[in-house]
Amino acid sequence: MLHLRLITPSDTTDDVVRLIEKTVGTTHLVVVPGAARNPVGDVVMCDVAREAGDELISSLQELGLDRTGSIAVENIDLSVSKRADKAEKEAPGEGADAVLWDHLTDATHEESTLSVTYLAFITLATMIAACGVVLDNAILIVGAMAVGPEFGPLAAFSTAIVQRHPRLALRSLIALLVGFAVAMVVTVGFSFFMDAVHLFSDEQLDAPRPNTNFIYRPDWFSFVVAVLAGCAGTLSLTSAKSGALVGVAISVTTVPAAANAAVAFSYSEYKQAWGSTEQLLLNLLGIVLAGTLTLLLQKWLWRRT
Repeated sequence: MLHLRLITPSDTTDDVVRLIEKTVGTTHLVVVPGAARNPVGDVVMCDVAREAGDELISSLQELGLDRTGSIAVENIDLSVSKRADKAEKEAPGEGADAVLWDHLTDATHEESTLSVTYLAFITLATMIAACGVVLDNAILIVGAMAVGPEFGPLAAFSTAIVQRHPRLALRSLIALLVGFAVAMVVTVGFSFFMDAVHLFSDEQLDAPRPNTNFIYRPDWFSFVVAVLAGCAGTLSLTSAKSGALVGVAISVTTVPAAANAAVAFSYSEYKQAWGSTEQLLLNLLGIVLAGTLTLLLQKWLWRRT
């Protein structure tokens, strides 16, 4: 269930109340006249089944409530109420399958912001991965994958394509390009430093590296895994099952590929650098393609529901 807290202008309150009452899947309607001060108006609260939430929010936006008042949405972790159970049964579809498009757009917008924190995470992840590729240590590679924040902008880019938000698409693209560029440049410097203190060496990079040599040897499995991970990550975002994102993060080799490219470039191993770059681009393409198709499929299935 979702809890909606609305601030409505007094002359709009009756329309909002009628809209809520006729929406299947709503309950616990509360109206507090004149309670709001900024903006001035009435406070209207209700609970709505998740599967009916997107339709109700869209209808409230059509009334202009997002401009003249306020629409706040919260997840209800526990609702002990027969009326709530009845509302969920009456609402069409299943709550786990419902997509709150405004929530998804807002969440991915935040994740795609090019901030100091985002740059710090992606740079640190790339540096950890650099240690992993030189030492041929799979544990460090997995750790770097988990730390990397790149799925946020990738999911935002897919959402922007489906929702036709050019600004969000541009923000996401900038976050990806600048983030990886900064991370790889810093990692090149990190590699030079580690070589100077005799912790990295060209011999280590040229070694067989059975645990990590797949990073600079892209194949069709790289693309297939990226597509599957993109589908899983998108589903975890739209169904609010964010725990699955950890599994997605350690399924794709975006950050390790960027790290291997940076280290290989610092040692003039251009063949490895190019192979790693191909791996990076292949994974990015697979995730974006899968995320976009997953969202389009969800949109089509929900409309049919």
